[in-house]
Amino acid sequence: MTPPRPPDGRRPPGRRGRITATTVVLAALAALAACSGPPKDAGLTGKEAGLSTTTPRAHGEIDSFTWAVYAEPPTLDYTVAFDYPQNTILSNVCESLMRWTPGLTLEPGLARKASNPDPTTWVYDLRPGVRFHDGRTMTADDAVYSLNRQRDPDNAAAWAQTFQNVASVRRTGPLQITVDLKKADSQFPQYMATAAGVIASRTGIEAAGEDYGTVGGLACTGPFELGGWSKGQSIELERFDGYWGSGAKAKKAVFRILTDPSARTNALLSGEADGGYLIPTESYGRLRDSGVGTLYFGEGLSTVNVSITNMRGPLGDVRVRRALSLALDRSGFVKAGLGGAGTVTGSLTTRAAWASASEQTRRNAFAALPPTEPDIRKAEALIEEAGARGRTLTVATSAIGQDVSLLATAIQAAGTRIGLDIRLRTIAPNAFTALFTDPQAREGIDMFPLTYYDSITDPLDLLASFKTGAYLNFAGYSDRRYDGLVDRAVSVYQPEQRMRIEAELQKHAAQQLLWIPVAEWPTALFLNKRITGAPTTIAYLYYPWAADVGAVK
Repeated sequence: MTPPRPPDGRRPPGRRGRITATTVVLAALAALAACSGPPKDAGLTGKEAGLSTTTPRAHGEIDSFTWAVYAEPPTLDYTVAFDYPQNTILSNVCESLMRWTPGLTLEPGLARKASNPDPTTWVYDLRPGVRFHDGRTMTADDAVYSLNRQRDPDNAAAWAQTFQNVASVRRTGPLQITVDLKKADSQFPQYMATAAGVIASRTGIEAAGEDYGTVGGLACTGPFELGGWSKGQSIELERFDGYWGSGAKAKKAVFRILTDPSARTNALLSGEADGGYLIPTESYGRLRDSGVGTLYFGEGLSTVNVSITNMRGPLGDVRVRRALSLALDRSGFVKAGLGGAGTVTGSLTTRAAWASASEQTRRNAFAALPPTEPDIRKAEALIEEAGARGRTLTVATSAIGQDVSLLATAIQAAGTRIGLDIRLRTIAPNAFTALFTDPQAREGIDMFPLTYYDSITDPLDLLASFKTGAYLNFAGYSDRRYDGLVDRAVSVYQPEQRMRIEAELQKHAAQQLLWIPVAEWPTALFLNKRITGAPTTIAYLYYPWAADVGAVK
């Protein structure tokens, strides 16, 4: 999932000043939208952003390539790999029991076979002869230890919720582990393809102690191992020649940390960086027309939303949430903030996440969603009804890219138009991830722009976020009926039956506007003419994509 974005904290002086501020903000958005239809530097129309699965296959090896990332990971410990920068790098170093493919399906990873002899038992038979980067050979003991690190409350693991139904993880053979569940869990086996299912060397982790993930190696099994880490500048990965699978085509992958969107774009144009994911949306047109490489789009399983983080104030009234949704200019944001490459939506989940559902179930899931066209008059009436006129709300924003900063601005414009006092609070890109993991970082923030990506191809990945006590339930929403539906869906392995329940969850989340959905957003990838082979889909977060990158000829 993606992180939040910050505001400037300026307080409009009274109603007249608020209207003036709104006019300025809306004019700025309108100008950007008009410019991006698409001007030289902005973007693409929806038709131009055709989706692919991967780039042309590489034909030869290369010494190295350089990749642009928007922030430095605070750590590369797999237990807290819950954001783009960490997983973009870690997916090439640390491998999981299962693996996501570029086509967003599951296949065996470090487990050559997964079996489900009964609803509460999963057995994983490990590949023989797999070497860790510390030179040791993978055993069942390493797998048990690695998964149990996720369950240890002292680790504050980002993936702990994945293991909430796990009763035990035990060794049942030299190369076999068995996961005993408290109850049937349809999500657990899918998450074993994410960072939740990473297996690393117990000896290596214990030797690193508290420094694991920040200093030295990671003692994992991937096609690359962690090389140098120049704090604030770059992270280097070196090809691991003892890899069990197909070796990497590049001897080295260098990740340049470029927090400024303009700097990332300029690095791609100049050849200082050979490629990158999460391209600044304002640069789509410029990169596409540059002649130095190709801009690709792939399935992102991503929705851009306004995350509600505080329901103790005005946003505790669903009428205020509905009013903000009705006042939001989604089309203007897609044109300006997403470079025209997104699609306006009233759904928290992407249509691709429902691929295994029947047509009728998909129709049910996408029926009765919040309207996506602005209705200012109705929004103003809801604000009056709720007695919220003049109430203050704070939105977080950041200079990560226009997708964040312009959505924060659009929220401010929407709220100000209907009589709310919306203030922006700006936070640094490197502090962005803290909004997901640290409640103190969210203190005083009511909303933030959040691009959520599914870590599995199942709508429940997002919809379970609003269950009582869920990791991403930032606002502390609680509804017993909703919790019961989540539990029912989790217990059903058969996809169609499960997705019928998930369609009910989607309706509930939509009616309550637990987050405000804005747009679907594809994955963007830019490669210069020197390299090829990277997948275009969001699979790069849990698939060793860098191993496929090599020479064009």
